[in-house]
Amino acid sequence: MPKLPSQEQFTIEGPAGALEALLETPKDVEPVALAVICHPHPVHGGSMQNKVAHTLARSFLGIGASALRFNFRGVGGSEGAFDNGDGEIGDVLAAVEWMRRQAPELPLWLAGFSFGAAMAIKAAGSCDPDGLVSIAPAVARFAGGLTVQPQCPWLILLGDHDELVDVEETISWINELEPGPELEVFPETEHFFHGKLVLLRSAVEDFIVRNS
Repeated sequence: MPKLPSQEQFTIEGPAGALEALLETPKDVEPVALAVICHPHPVHGGSMQNKVAHTLARSFLGIGASALRFNFRGVGGSEGAFDNGDGEIGDVLAAVEWMRRQAPELPLWLAGFSFGAAMAIKAAGSCDPDGLVSIAPAVARFAGGLTVQPQCPWLILLGDHDELVDVEETISWINELEPGPELEVFPETEHFFHGKLVLLRSAVEDFIVRNS
């Protein structure tokens, strides 16, 4: 039976005040990488406890990385108020900066789901992560005007029955990127990956291992 990770809850100083955070680390072994994970839309119930964000954390822990989740401004115990995806990029960068200070010698990955995936994509241009994982990214609304493309290994996962993110529109956006990310579309899968979280975790772990 796998050992449960160590957990620590605390706050990170963000641009709009304290950000509630949860750090999980592999038990009894030194981490091989770091990950910062961004949750879905704050106004629609998104938080760091979201099950897809939780699955992303488990994917990184599964390959021996430490995983940091945090609540965007105005969510849970985080100070500030929702800023329509503008200020939230600063929240991501604050979390990345905090995480890098803990172990600057380790590679750092950035990951997110839906709104959080779009925030991670936009923040990646400023913080140069070693890898990027985007689950059902809400790019049409929050990252469509991407001016700096991430140059690291990059995975995008979509469900073909996504009811919230336009799959064809997202694929068209991906096709305009050069060299562009690796794309995997899950069949018979909607936005929240109901019944597909084990497959999701496996796909993410495989990508991380292949690009580490």
